[in-house]
Order: sequence, then structure tokens, then C-alpha cells
Amino acid sequence: MTIFKAFLKILNKCKAPIIMYTVILVFFGGFNMTTNENSTNFVESKPKITIVNNDKDEGITESLIDFLKEKSDFVQFENEEEINDALFYREINYCIYIPEHFNENFMEGLNPKLETKTTNEYSSTLAEMNLEKYLRLANIYRTEFKSEEEIAKKIAAILEENITVQMTSKLDTANLNKMTTYFNFTNYCILAGAIYVICLILSSFKNEHVFKRTTISSINYKTINRQLLLSNSLFALGLWFVYILLGFILIGSSMFTSHGLIYIINSLIFTMNALTIAFLIGNLVKNKEAVNGIVNVIALGSSFLCGAFVPMEWLPSSVLNIAHILPSYWFIKNNEILKTIESINLISLKPVFFNMAILLSFSILFIILTNIISKRKRKIN
Repeated sequence: MTIFKAFLKILNKCKAPIIMYTVILVFFGGFNMTTNENSTNFVESKPKITIVNNDKDEGITESLIDFLKEKSDFVQFENEEEINDALFYREINYCIYIPEHFNENFMEGLNPKLETKTTNEYSSTLAEMNLEKYLRLANIYRTEFKSEEEIAKKIAAILEENITVQMTSKLDTANLNKMTTYFNFTNYCILAGAIYVICLILSSFKNEHVFKRTTISSINYKTINRQLLLSNSLFALGLWFVYILLGFILIGSSMFTSHGLIYIINSLIFTMNALTIAFLIGNLVKNKEAVNGIVNVIALGSSFLCGAFVPMEWLPSSVLNIAHILPSYWFIKNNEILKTIESINLISLKPVFFNMAILLSFSILFIILTNIISKRKRKIN
């Protein structure tokens, strides 16, 4: 109890950094969630095209032009210079030149070439696909029917059939992205808060007079470490609980889902991992002034390298390969996996459990290293 009472007195003096990291989480985490909302609505886009027709406006030529105008936003120009300028300034995406006698040559099976100009963008590719789609159907029906009007009617009947786009995924992508963004950002706040506060607490216990008194006392160093670890565990759990409570406020009802539960469990395991990291560093560092630098190196560094601030898919593979040696990578990786899981079950959660096991392994390693370092320091002193 003596150690626990001393712990509470020191913790009371560390309220400022805890409040600061909480404010950072609310501000930046909330801001990132509002800027990462995704929509699952499907909207058909139309490319902007122009057509230069050097053939008679009849038969297949007329049918082709009507189809392209229906599937595109048609823009008419007076001359070639205007067309080139429009392509350069992206006022149009695609230009089609229909040659003389196109209709006649097509019906004779000569496969006349259509010249085009393109901006090589997505919209221009879509325009090219529409053109090829029409010509492919026209060639098929040309072998079966000899009448231009009949061919045009058959093509129109096929192309007028509407395709219904139905979203088969039941994933609530907007809210899952919100949760992923929020919990990814907690990586920094949990690490920074745990390391800063716990290192300050442990450095106070390493005061020369306090250290000598505990060394000559009847309490074993393992017992002292265990009591400090338990006391700091209560602080870490309190910090975690505050951030989870903020998550319910910022995210809302999605936190009550099965996805939300796994996010919470994942963050709890990482909080215990952050606790053991902080405890190890606290046993290595005596200088209180060095704590700020350590927080910046570990909390900020791992957050940038592992995808807390910048999404993992935007990071170079070389950076992610290095990040594998950091616990933050496995925590954030789990968050990224969870937002893609449609149905929560043992099979879909296998990679999540694997990453959780790695986090627990890191924690065990840090506890062992802490005991070894603490034992050696006592022998030296």
C-alpha cells in the first residue's frame, strides 16, 4: 500500500499531459473522421466528347452518333483548333472522326477505321469503351441482317437495356472508416500518455534516497516491480477507458456493434502493450527531462511509420517492412483488417487474433527485459 499511495500522489501531478493528449485525440481524431467519410452510392459518369462527322448522317453512322451522344456529354466545335484547345484544357475527353463513306464501307464488311484523339484519362477510356461496344455489336448483327435500319434497331434494343447496380456488401463503410481512423489515432495518444506519465512516476521512485531505502528494505525487487506494474496498470486502464468513452461520444451507436467490440478489445491489448513499453523505458531512464524526447521518438515515430497518421496504403513498402518490428504496426493492422470484415466469426477473425497474439508476445518480452534490467541495476548499486 505504501508504494500505491506514493504512486497516486505522483500521478496527481501529471494531470496536465493526460488532459493535453485527450484534447489532441478529440481534435485531430474527430477532424480526421469527418474528412474520411465515404459514400457507397453508385453514380454513372458521362465523358465529354465531340464528333467530327465526314459521312452522311444516315444508317449506321446516324445510329452510332445517337448512341454516343446518349452515353456522353456532347460538345460541338467549329474547327480543329478549337478541338485541340478543348482537349488540352480538358473541356472534352475524347474526339471521334467519322470518315467519308463510313456507313457504306461498314456494311460491305471493310471495317473502316475511326480516328480518335484522347486525353488518356478515365473519362476518355469510358468513351472509347462505349465506341468499341457499339462497333462490336454492329459487326455481329451485320453478319445476320442486311438492312441498316434493322441492324440499328437491334443494336438500340440491346443497348437500351438498363443494368441495375446493386450493392451486395453489407459493410457500413462510413462508420467502419470512422472507427478505424479514431482507433488508429489512439495509437499516438495511448503511447504518449502512458510513456510520459509512467516514466515520470518511475523516475520519482528512482530518486537516490528513495532507491536506497527500497534496496535495503525487506521487499524483494520483483515485488516492488510487480506493485508498480499493477499501479501503473490501473492508470493505463483508466486512460484506455477515457479514450473508449470518447469513442462512444464521437462515433456513436456503431461502437455497440460486434465490430466495435473487437476494436475495443484490440485497443485494450495495445494499451497493455504500451504499459509494458513505458515500464521498460521507465526502468532505463532516470532523467525526467529526457522523457519528452523519448515520447516524441517512440510515440510520434511509430505513429508515422505504422500508419496512425498516414493510411497504410499510402506508405512505401520499405517503410512498412521496418514497421513490422514495432507493436503499433500490429495494432493498426488489426484496425485496417476490421474495416474490411463483413461478417464477424472465428474464420474472418483469424488474422486479427494472430496480430493480437503478436502484441501479447511483445508485452511478455518487455516484462522479461524489465525484470532483467532491474535486477542488474540493483547488483550494480
